[in-house]
Amino acid sequence: MASDHIPSRRRSHLVAALTAALALGGTALAEAPAASAAGGRPKGHDVSSHQKTVDFRRAKARGATFVYVKATESHTYRNPYFGRQYTDSREAGLIRGAYHFALPDRSPGRTQARHFVRNGGGWTADGRTLPPALDIEYNPYDKKRKCYGLSGTAMTGWIRSFSDEVKRLTGRRPVIYTTTHWWNTCTGGSRAFAADHALWIARHDASAPGELPAGWSAWTFWQYDNAGSLPGDQNLFNGSPDRLRRFARGA
Repeated sequence: MASDHIPSRRRSHLVAALTAALALGGTALAEAPAASAAGGRPKGHDVSSHQKTVDFRRAKARGATFVYVKATESHTYRNPYFGRQYTDSREAGLIRGAYHFALPDRSPGRTQARHFVRNGGGWTADGRTLPPALDIEYNPYDKKRKCYGLSGTAMTGWIRSFSDEVKRLTGRRPVIYTTTHWWNTCTGGSRAFAADHALWIARHDASAPGELPAGWSAWTFWQYDNAGSLPGDQNLFNGSPDRLRRFARGA
């Protein structure tokens, strides 16, 4: 995923550059969905304002089980298509959740968490709503400040502040979306979150998620491509459809 403010062509180049560092070889990406079907892993996708109006019924017909919808970025931006995307995905029968794109140099984690929850980042234990998610990755606005000018200690403090506030407001810890390279570089390889935060790992052009960020021994979601048969980015859930529903309920 990336900022909604970045043109789609530049966004594709950014995603490719970030994930290239993670790719360690393997079979062609096209084989990943086939492998997932054999293993019974639910397929899903994530969307933002780049996708605008999304035909979620068609996505479900193509195999989508779940979707994450971008709600906010920093402490001011709101996805103008969020309400429609979030409602339409539920009406189509998908399990859906909201995510926030973090800009840790703009405002405190607690501030951004409040903005997120106020603008769609809530959660309810109905089995159809995924927990809120935090998208934290390399700075898309300043290549010289890839870690937003924060030290590893300051970054982990920012993430903890965001997480604590989301937990206070919603009752769930956020899922953390990141890459192994970003996490180990910008948090100093922190192991402080693996015990109580589900991992959404991004690794494209590979047949497996590969090495995970420090502390995690398993992934919950894997974003394996930024384009495919479903609108937006392509994802898998690491479990059965029933386990996905139980995860949504908070079990």
